[in-house]
Amino acid sequence: MNIIIPMAGMGKRLRPHTLTIPKPLIPVAGKPIVQHLVEDIAALIPDKLEEIVFVTGRFGKEVENHLLEVAKSLGAKGRIAYQDEALGTAHAIWCAKEALKGKTIVAFADTLFRADFKLDESKDGVLWVKQIEDPSAFGVVKLNNEGVIVDFVEKPQTFVSDLAMIGIYYFKKGEDLAAEIKYLIDNDIKNGGEYQLPDALRRLTEKGHKFGPGKVDEWMDCGNPAATIDTNERILHWKYPNSEISKSAMIKNSVIINPCFIGDNTEINDSVVGPYVSIGVGTKIESSRISRTIIQENSKVGNFVLEDSMIGNFASVHNQPHALSVGDYNTIE
Repeated sequence: MNIIIPMAGMGKRLRPHTLTIPKPLIPVAGKPIVQHLVEDIAALIPDKLEEIVFVTGRFGKEVENHLLEVAKSLGAKGRIAYQDEALGTAHAIWCAKEALKGKTIVAFADTLFRADFKLDESKDGVLWVKQIEDPSAFGVVKLNNEGVIVDFVEKPQTFVSDLAMIGIYYFKKGEDLAAEIKYLIDNDIKNGGEYQLPDALRRLTEKGHKFGPGKVDEWMDCGNPAATIDTNERILHWKYPNSEISKSAMIKNSVIINPCFIGDNTEINDSVVGPYVSIGVGTKIESSRISRTIIQENSKVGNFVLEDSMIGNFASVHNQPHALSVGDYNTIE
């Protein structure tokens, strides 16, 4: 089994957090988004994992080495492929075409999930979908009476289906997908100026390939700060209900309210932290109250109340304590 992870997008909706690191490396619950994704897939597939290809922009050697280490930790060969132009989802996969051999999973790195990951070997592939209330902002699939996918509609303005594609796909023969993407590129078949995966999938279904829908229990988005904070909460609740606190963390005169992730060499003094807080390596918290917040590495927070917040790396967030003399019936907010 090979896995292809397209992750070259710029993550504009997550700025300023993506100005220095790519969106899939933003941490939630103590790990980069892409690491959660790959580990969760690897834990659920029955086949031996051979290769993981990360399709990236030019993010630098430090990022690439981290991704290769993630693959190595799962017993797979890691490889970096580059998508230098934003030419669509099909084009991103094409950049890793050498891995489109045999059983292949394609998983776009801006989505996390909890799913029934059974691979129906009677089908040519599985597309994981989630039933949603408003499908107009997503690509959706249409099913026939036998539960086989027969069409793909991108952002329907009138209702055709409420089964949204979450961005995870299994192909029994990656070569078949490669042939259809090559056809799109060779014939310059674009949708919205880009080569789109649903167009390749539609060509496969028209040729008789049968794809079934995979069931998703939870679909967690990391597209913007609010969604990422929500996803951090859900993953902490799911994976670390009793909190994950590094043995090297130094916690004094403080309360940790489950669930939280507290990274290596953190310092927390005279503070209340939690619930749903992730704190990265080397960060220091002083005299603060923090909940539903992600704080990355080597940052400092002092005398501050944080809720529903994201703090980057090497940031400093401080407030000066005040001496007050407040009379009767006064309000200070």
